[in-house]
Amino acid sequence: MCGIVGYVGYRDALGVVVDALRRMEYRGYDSAGVAILSDSGVLAVERKAGRLANLEAELAESGAERFVGTTGMGHTRWATHGAPTDRNAHPHRDITEKVAVVHNGIIENFAPLRKELEAAGVELRSDTDTEVAVHLVGLAYAAGPTAGDFVASALAVLRRLEGAFTLVFTHADHPGLIIAARRSTPLVVGVGQGEMFVASDVTAFIEHTREAVELGQDQAVVITADSYLVTDFDGNEVSGKTRPFTIDWDLAAAEKGGHDYFMLKEIEEQPAGVADTLIGHFTQDEAGGRIVLDEQRLADQELREFDKVFVVACGSSYHAGLLAKYAIEHWTRLPVEVELASEFRYRDPVLDRSTLVVAISQSGETADTLEAVRHAKEQKARVLAICNTNGAQIPRESDAVLYTRTGPEIGVASTKAFLAQVTANYLVGLALAQARGTKYPDEVAREFAELEAMPKLVARVLETGPQVRAIARELAHVPTVLFLGRHVGYPVALEGALKLKELAYMHAEGFAAGELKHGPIALIEDGLPVIVVMPSPKGRAVLHSKLLSNIREIQARGARTIVIAEEGDDTVRPFADDLIEIPSAPTLFQPLLSTVPLQIFAAEVAQARGYDVDKPRNLAKSVTVE
Repeated sequence: MCGIVGYVGYRDALGVVVDALRRMEYRGYDSAGVAILSDSGVLAVERKAGRLANLEAELAESGAERFVGTTGMGHTRWATHGAPTDRNAHPHRDITEKVAVVHNGIIENFAPLRKELEAAGVELRSDTDTEVAVHLVGLAYAAGPTAGDFVASALAVLRRLEGAFTLVFTHADHPGLIIAARRSTPLVVGVGQGEMFVASDVTAFIEHTREAVELGQDQAVVITADSYLVTDFDGNEVSGKTRPFTIDWDLAAAEKGGHDYFMLKEIEEQPAGVADTLIGHFTQDEAGGRIVLDEQRLADQELREFDKVFVVACGSSYHAGLLAKYAIEHWTRLPVEVELASEFRYRDPVLDRSTLVVAISQSGETADTLEAVRHAKEQKARVLAICNTNGAQIPRESDAVLYTRTGPEIGVASTKAFLAQVTANYLVGLALAQARGTKYPDEVAREFAELEAMPKLVARVLETGPQVRAIARELAHVPTVLFLGRHVGYPVALEGALKLKELAYMHAEGFAAGELKHGPIALIEDGLPVIVVMPSPKGRAVLHSKLLSNIREIQARGARTIVIAEEGDDTVRPFADDLIEIPSAPTLFQPLLSTVPLQIFAAEVAQARGYDVDKPRNLAKSVTVE
């Protein structure tokens, strides 16, 4: 959440900043603003509640001549402290109106700092936690040991702040210079030719450079057009603790590619996303081959010694974690617990050196998951991260990493990142199985070959799109939809319900079908749509017959049954008002196929109801506050 960009260079800063904010709209926001500093030291600020278009209209009305300069920064805010109004939008300025700041995260000790400022006679003009930071920098610059030293003033204030934050400062007396800092929330430097960028996301500057530097925890950076200097909050130059990298995708990967919405494009990209996540993770050796992870800092001996696995994640990543449980337990015989990251550390879980914690996060910056990782590390557990963002904080703090190489996901509701996470979970399960000897090398090779076949099958499922969209348009007016599944179909049902909630703002619930008789069957009424994810009649014959009984139960009570079933499963046809057929696949891998129609369904319902598929209300892509 909160898109941040800062720029120093030779271009028109306003154009660079606004374009960057537009590319980061997917992060979720409810207001936007810019600050542009002219070469003569005039600081111009504009901010507006609502969409970026509101800000652009305000900029056009106020006159572009106010916003001429080659130094600037911008912000899209997701409200935490204070309503999404003009006065609470960023950037904020100090009382001299010479210092400006944009901020992502939460300053946890803002209340005592606010009281301190009010006691000093400072009139605060917003309801945000952010504003205290800019006033403190302004006061430090005006008087005291750091007077007149912009960098020292900013660092002195950073040392006083508590919480998780990214902050970017500019000062009217120092055109051509920007100071930025991070603690637990994302910040990356873009290194160009005669220009420098700071941003919460490389999408902000990929049009101009692919060379980037990931900042570490409690680090600050000072950028000018020709240089950047990274220090700790005490001002000590950091050597060897930053991570330069080259972005391996281009601007076209972040554009819609002819689709109405990014999410529709990203659904279509899922075969490639699954295939790319598998690339390079199986190597041939004398024994036949083995699974390898991206950054493996855990020895095979350590993998053999684990006696328990926890999976921690949020939202769609949590559903991917539920699927990981089935695979890891089946292949390794290790007990697996799946926890919502937001609850994990508060219930005092039993962890030790023999525990492996698998942390799943698309952004690698999810605050709840990051704190769960830190709690696990404090308890001496080992952590393996699954992440789609190279160099993010969660992978940096983990003992091993598996990256989902699915490219940028712009739509807020996860699609291709979810399927890539599920794929990565299978790789983790196979890596554990080979290290523990619960699967022979030829068995690991066979499972991997089955995985390699999945992208083609996902592409075949995409062909059901027209049928699924037609069903969705018929049901766009209904108030609620229920989802049922058994075994691996249950997490798929949960994910399908979540997608419909996120995108169409409809009441939707996912249930384990066996629980239907324990209460949810009371919800069944005439015309109620129920989407059923059927297991394979070959792979899970017992569950298949039980789920057929569940369908009969709900159909007898007037429900409309939309059934996702394996091709050739004629036994289900008489009980399906609508039958969506997917290719046959191994039971554990079926979610890679059965999830796809549910994504298409949710997106089409949302479109039919007139909603923005890419930017659902109240949601953010990267949730960097608890």
